[in-house]
Amino acid sequence: MTKAVILTEKQWLGVYNSIAKHYPHSVLLIRDKMKAVLGFTVRRHEEWFEYDVSQDRRNVGYNTKYCVQTLHLDFYNEPKRTMFLLKYSDILNDIE
Repeated sequence: MTKAVILTEKQWLGVYNSIAKHYPHSVLLIRDKMKAVLGFTVRRHEEWFEYDVSQDRRNVGYNTKYCVQTLHLDFYNEPKRTMFLLKYSDILNDIE
């Protein structure tokens, strides 16, 4: 397995809509078909961070944490990963 591509929710929505226009719906709904056709599977990831009170002036208590949700695209084929980055780079760069 190659290195995962990490996307925000907005970036994934743009990529998802583009894939939905060009491929049958089953490619996005069935993991095995997604892996065979697109070369990746989608994994949701949550990471919790402690809120830095010194950097913010809002009334936030100590030890307050917040969650950042990202989507990891786990690629199983390096050429398909490269093609994905080339094909969807305009979407990924526009929505940051």
